[in-house]
Amino acid sequence: MGQTLSEPVTTKESASCANESYLVGSSCMQGWRVNMEDAHTHLLSLPDDPKCAFFAVYDGHGGPKVSQYAGINLHKLILQQNEYQNGDLSTALQKGFLALDEQMRGAEEMKDDVSGTTAVVVLVKDNTIYCANVGDSRAVVSVVGEARPLSFDHKPAHETEARRIVAAGGWGEFKRVNGNLALSRALGDFVFKRNDSKPPEEQIVTAFPDVIKEPIGADHEFIVLACDGIWDVMSNQEVVDFVRERLAEKRDPQTIAEELLTRCLAPDCQMGGLGCDNMTVVIVGLLQGESHDALSAKCTRPAVITEASREENLSDGDENKEAGDKAASVELIRDKINTLAAHMEKDDERDSASKEDSAQSTGNKQQNTGDEDSPPEELPPTNFTA
Repeated sequence: MGQTLSEPVTTKESASCANESYLVGSSCMQGWRVNMEDAHTHLLSLPDDPKCAFFAVYDGHGGPKVSQYAGINLHKLILQQNEYQNGDLSTALQKGFLALDEQMRGAEEMKDDVSGTTAVVVLVKDNTIYCANVGDSRAVVSVVGEARPLSFDHKPAHETEARRIVAAGGWGEFKRVNGNLALSRALGDFVFKRNDSKPPEEQIVTAFPDVIKEPIGADHEFIVLACDGIWDVMSNQEVVDFVRERLAEKRDPQTIAEELLTRCLAPDCQMGGLGCDNMTVVIVGLLQGESHDALSAKCTRPAVITEASREENLSDGDENKEAGDKAASVELIRDKINTLAAHMEKDDERDSASKEDSAQSTGNKQQNTGDEDSPPEELPPTNFTA
């Protein structure tokens, strides 16, 4: 967790756009972090391919340069790959990610920059979703209310990631690459990409993405892309439920995105970092040629959750269990401190009452034993300090 402010920056930068195929809303917020390092992109049609839509979220770390550079350039490099022209979009995405890394190495404005970024990209063409991902930003699609993952987080503790890290000369410590980076794949982070005997795909930290392909059917409702500032607080299914309920009420995706950020923002930063990160979300309603009202009607149907999805969401919860346990421990300690303070206050009140009763009893005794004709002996004033 990076440095935090004394008060969160809750100003939201939001946008919306739509055509016959998509109803899109996005929002981002700096939150408790000292700087805003996220970036995002939503293009209903690409300049060189009007039949293709492109959506992405980039969660920067160590500075905003790489995330901003990716937001401007990644989609252009994907389109430039020969595989894209040949219809092999999965390979085009993979080569486009690596090409961006290579381009940044030679870019004058990126010289000596040490930052990096996650990237979760959703490309939609020919009624098919292609999702490419490096890092722990994430995308899910709602299918009759079921949260179907389009990406999986890249963490150093995962077995396949750990093997690559060690083979390239790195190590894992405290679930971080070389005890430093909490991600095992990212754009940028060139300090972890210096093994000249290994190709880009096999570096300690690689920019080579996993790609998931998902055909769009009549039951597909919407896609959510977000950074870990959202996913650390809510599970895949919780986010889908949150969005779907509001789409069913005919609310627009931009407003829903803003409400989701507010829902995930922590009231303070004593919760183990949960809800204290930068936050970005893009919601893509899949209209499929129909109206907003038709999409809302779809979202009113009872959700159909498969057993596989339930297991996936349980696993998703386990991923965040350690952070959740830490937050719970903080709350438990806070409760114990408050309880102890209350007990101490009651003890002080009882001591004060006991001393007052003792003083009054002593005064009465002196009045009773003195000469009836003489005035009672005046007692000195007594001060009690709680």
